Amino acid sequence: MGGASCEAFDRLLVRGDIFDMGLFDVILGRSELPEPKVERQFAISTAAITMEAKMGLKAAGTAGVCIKPVESSAYQRVAAEIEDLLRIGAKQSGTEWEVRKDEYGYLWVVLRDPEFEDIVATVQMTAQILTEQGFGPQLLCAVYPFSGDFRAYWIFNFKQGNYYPFVPRGKERDVQMELRLRAALEAELPIEKDLSRWYPLWGMPV
Repeated sequence: MGGASCEAFDRLLVRGDIFDMGLFDVILGRSELPEPKVERQFAISTAAITMEAKMGLKAAGTAGVCIKPVESSAYQRVAAEIEDLLRIGAKQSGTEWEVRKDEYGYLWVVLRDPEFEDIVATVQMTAQILTEQGFGPQLLCAVYPFSGDFRAYWIFNFKQGNYYPFVPRGKERDVQMELRLRAALEAELPIEKDLSRWYPLWGMPV
């Protein structure tokens, strides 16, 4: 399920962020996780053109934002605020949206719109508002699916501010195709260099 894979993804991010902290941060007790690098996710807007031209893959008209669980008392407020913002944004762009909580407590904002730029802008709006409201550390990733002869995903890690490709083939992943996608888009996207952070997300709702 999506929640199970998000849970593992969450644990991986925490380990990675702690590993990236400097020695003096540890000594001085500055152990807070860094704020998410939200603005870098916009790069996917122009990269989508290259995806179609070089790889024959078109944006699938949907995207998802995964948010780690918050305390039950805060969940209703966060969900309601996201929904209010999406209602306002949807009036302007026509983007369809759904906020769902999976069985593991992870919150998914699922977006649908034939205009890819509107989807990217709505992902940005959702992430920015959450960050402004103090929920930036809860942001895990944004997921953009592309389809053609096969389905591929670009996953944006909010903590690292980088993208990485994920190409599922049944119950396996196509690593060679993922490397081809990296080669095709590395001039346009901030791509994660550490392949151990290319974490697969199975059962996503997009």
